[in-house]
Amino acid sequence: MPDTPQVLSTLQHIAAGSPAPPACERITDWWPSWQSLAPAASTPMAVAIVGGAIADRAGWAFAAGYQASLRALLRDQPDWLPGTTMSAFCVTEENGNRPADIQCRLEPVPGGHRLFGAKRWSTLGPESNRLLVAVRVPPHDAARPTLRMVRIRADAPGVTVITMPPTRFVPEVPHARLAFDAVAVAHEDVLPGDGYERYIKPFRTVEDIHVTAAVLAYLLAEAGRRGWPASWRERALSALLGFEALGALDPAAPLTHLALAGALAGSRALIDEAAALWQLTPDDPASQRWTRDASLFGVASGARQQRTTRAWERIGPAGTTVGPERS
Repeated sequence: MPDTPQVLSTLQHIAAGSPAPPACERITDWWPSWQSLAPAASTPMAVAIVGGAIADRAGWAFAAGYQASLRALLRDQPDWLPGTTMSAFCVTEENGNRPADIQCRLEPVPGGHRLFGAKRWSTLGPESNRLLVAVRVPPHDAARPTLRMVRIRADAPGVTVITMPPTRFVPEVPHARLAFDAVAVAHEDVLPGDGYERYIKPFRTVEDIHVTAAVLAYLLAEAGRRGWPASWRERALSALLGFEALGALDPAAPLTHLALAGALAGSRALIDEAAALWQLTPDDPASQRWTRDASLFGVASGARQQRTTRAWERIGPAGTTVGPERS
């Protein structure tokens, strides 16, 4: 069933043609709308769809979907991302984001831990007030490291946030390099469970679901205002309800990955058609932003294909699941 009446009412509202939202050139302009959205949204998918609907550009739809992804990932720990918290998921380091690449380490000290290391790429890092950081725990020299996720304040002593140059697409969404020098971490700020299997590994799936839903909601709102064909809007509505259903599934299950591959292919077709519709108003700043940002939708396409291939392998002959997925 649909997530909440809030999602259905939002979709009905924007499909019919909602008023244009105020322009938000910088993240500080978008922040107040996020502050009003986050506490009112009843579920992560509501955050994504409502956030996309009130965005004036793809960048803020992405930001809302990204925040929704973190809330979905931590659905079992809702107190970790309360209210209007803006958070960053901090995994990638200089050599990549595989378990062996993670060199940030957590050292035990009396009464808690200390965090040391650095992260190379943290989306929304410059503006986040909470950081979710992937770390090694002892023994640090293990052939296959044990990872955990920890929660720290972005302004905690020992945290250095270095804003990176704007990206070529969605440049409004900032990224940061992060450095950690003996940052205090309390026992209760270490997330339960294996950091890789429970959080890092499923995050791409969860992010694909919620970010794509947010961007489609943004496009649907624009479609209603711009009088795009009803057939396009009908398919966008169908796709959004499909992503909502996907958001309720186990992100580690192979069937989820296969269904998501189909949903992403359908959304890609809608996005490609939208590109032609945007070109009907080439002088419109919103159209120009969309053209600039279109490269966003090709990011990580190779990783998605690998995920789908592994899912088919796991399903096995005659639809029999063959065992746990390995990376």
